[in-house]
Amino acid sequence: MRFTKTALALYGATFLSIAGFSAPVFAQATDAVTIALRVSVNTLDPHMSASVGSDLSVISHIYPALIVRGPDYKLKGDVAKNWTMVDANTWRFELVDGAHFANGEKIDAATVKWNIDRVLDKSVGARIAGWFSLVSSANVINPTTVEIKTSSPYPALADQLSMFFLLPPEWAKTHKPATETMSGGPYMIKENVPGDHITLVPNPEYWGQKPDFKTVNFRIIPESAARTAALEAGEIDLITGLPTTEIKRINEGGRATADAIDSIRTMLGKFNHQKKPFENLKFRQAINYAIDKEGIVASIFDGRATVSDCQLLTPAYFGYNPDLKAYPYDPEKATELLKESGVDLSQQIEIEIPTATYLQGEEVTQVIASQLQEVGLNVKITEIEFGAFMNKQIKERNLAQIAVQGLAWPTIDADGMLTMFAPGNVYDYWNNADFGKLLDAGRASTVPDDRKKIYADATKLMCDQAGALFLYAQPATYGISKKITWQARGDDWVRAFDMKPVN
Repeated sequence: MRFTKTALALYGATFLSIAGFSAPVFAQATDAVTIALRVSVNTLDPHMSASVGSDLSVISHIYPALIVRGPDYKLKGDVAKNWTMVDANTWRFELVDGAHFANGEKIDAATVKWNIDRVLDKSVGARIAGWFSLVSSANVINPTTVEIKTSSPYPALADQLSMFFLLPPEWAKTHKPATETMSGGPYMIKENVPGDHITLVPNPEYWGQKPDFKTVNFRIIPESAARTAALEAGEIDLITGLPTTEIKRINEGGRATADAIDSIRTMLGKFNHQKKPFENLKFRQAINYAIDKEGIVASIFDGRATVSDCQLLTPAYFGYNPDLKAYPYDPEKATELLKESGVDLSQQIEIEIPTATYLQGEEVTQVIASQLQEVGLNVKITEIEFGAFMNKQIKERNLAQIAVQGLAWPTIDADGMLTMFAPGNVYDYWNNADFGKLLDAGRASTVPDDRKKIYADATKLMCDQAGALFLYAQPATYGISKKITWQARGDDWVRAFDMKPVN
């Protein structure tokens, strides 16, 4: 194996713990860009995180992928120059020649196989193992050709691989990928102060196109007001997740620009069908009629969100059903349905909302509770920390009767998004057998038109059955400095190679 002087130096790229560290003064030249992250980076191991907006966004600068998704949501090759579905259960990937990690290890078919095997190895406990539950094996055909076999058709595999990053196998045997890195991508870590910042510089051994910025700084700034202040002070070039009420003020200030687009995240009130009275169809339908979705969008989000069309999918998803329409706001209809349901309206209905998680989520929950009270329900709001909320949802299986939450699936394919409501899925509280059968049929087909029809039937079923309280697509809000251009995207990725310096 060939080790360059640069590669030897890179072995020191690890977490730093600096006592008494004070906030750094980052370079503000046009060859540097500073990006604010809302949460800390918890791991640098690409197989141990599914967090796009933090861990994987940073990791995507350091490690290569077979395929990446651009800001236009289209897939393009990275290590893979082309890919084809050979048959219903086989995908073939042709790789670029000459790709390598900074220590000289080749990025070839054997590397791809090792990474897939690592994720499938139950003893590793990979956080992303569930993404590849249908993958049975990866086989090396030759150094630049790898085939991935699946146990049943997996038409969204290429989309899923856009989040799958490759580690160097030999290096990983003697290092800790959670805290150390060996770059095979455009950047490498210069400094990492956990909870504060990560600084990247170009990887001189990179085999691809030279990156535009000489320095990329990721600063962790959890508070929205602090991120906005840093942007307006010229300390930050990109922030996300700001309240829509700040957009106009930032634009009028003239030091930066702000806007919003629809994200791929759908906000909903998730019904716990296992708790009374949510087994009652008319009761569920009444709740959908009782909520003024258009009013929420106008009053809380300044019109910068889009009401959901009675489905989990936004128009960006494969399988979106354009024929569905939102339940209209009709409190009289809601009251009528509640009477017909026969439900005792004096019983308490609990609504859970994880705090500091979804854009203005607490405000939305207050409106939902108020409007349900207006049609005669006895409502209680419970605010809960996100980690505790996830524990209740997945481990304890004890969600409140309604949980306000946002759902997205990074493949932007109906199969992934809708599967969170499939019987047996850890996120499912509906247990609708007919819905599950439709999803099985959609997954078994590799014909796009057939899949669209199946998902149209599935989304219509969920709408008709009021499987959830369908709300809106959460707006992806952002602010950028005048030093850069950035094509806004609604899938949570924040990457320097989606940006350009303004000359």
